[in-house]
Amino acid sequence: MNKDKLAMRDAYGETLIELGSVNEDIVVLDADLSGSTRTAFFAKAFPNRFFNMGISEQDMVGTAAGLACVGKIPFLSSFAMFASGRAWEPIRNSVCYPNLNVKVVCSHAGSTVGEDGASHQALEDISIMRSIPNMRVLIPADYYETKQMIKFIANTSGPFYMRFSRSATPVVFSDQYQFNPNEYPVLRTGSDAAILANGIMLHSAILAANQLQQENISVTVVNVHSVKPVLTDQIARIAAETRAIVTAEEHNIIGGMGSAVAEALAKTVPTPIEFVGTQDCFGESGKPEDLLVKYHLMPEDIVKAVKTVLARKK
Repeated sequence: MNKDKLAMRDAYGETLIELGSVNEDIVVLDADLSGSTRTAFFAKAFPNRFFNMGISEQDMVGTAAGLACVGKIPFLSSFAMFASGRAWEPIRNSVCYPNLNVKVVCSHAGSTVGEDGASHQALEDISIMRSIPNMRVLIPADYYETKQMIKFIANTSGPFYMRFSRSATPVVFSDQYQFNPNEYPVLRTGSDAAILANGIMLHSAILAANQLQQENISVTVVNVHSVKPVLTDQIARIAAETRAIVTAEEHNIIGGMGSAVAEALAKTVPTPIEFVGTQDCFGESGKPEDLLVKYHLMPEDIVKAVKTVLARKK
């Protein structure tokens, strides 16, 4: 196994077993994709607490809501496209409206789903999930952050939405990492601009910062792991220090993390911002690495955005 790249969905499956072994109230539901989402790990360990609901995402949400009403802690999973899309209405009305303790954790988010194509590439899920009252939205950046986030949401009451990629992705943190929902990790401090990234784009932001440093451009790099609630005070402090912001995410630039950051700054420290993400379009079938290039989600695209925002800053 390549320890430089680990799959976040593997972290999810492994952590579910850890949690299930100490808390019998944890139950897991899946929409006939347990092999892909890695909830199959839990199914093998605790078959009496795993429910394969079939290709019936709305039923899965309703069942999870019922289980939450009797004191269980349900984790429900599918591809991000299907859980956030097909099951949106029951998530809104059956989970978030009554503020139930249901955890929606999805794999196969973003364009790096790859060859499955536009129908399976969730590029709008953050936008639609963060718009629902009572829903909290978290985006892990790597294997170790995924583990910590899953443990956090299991022990925190209320609805959560998490999404992560299909493929093994670069490891950013160590096994000593501790998730803090009230503070974004700052991986690098600079004075010229700040790159606010999450998910797989955090590693790209680090690579972009390395390239910019060679050009004597100093940037701060921040892991915006919580999109809702967005940590407005910390974002405002970073903006006040750098006066130039670039956001980077594997999501449509409309309604995602970049929008959340812009909303926060509009109320606090109005700042020039450039947005790296999918430019309001659908994806397509292709190799993940080729799609990242085509849709301008590479480190060099972040570098270009930083230079653009610096020109606006001046």
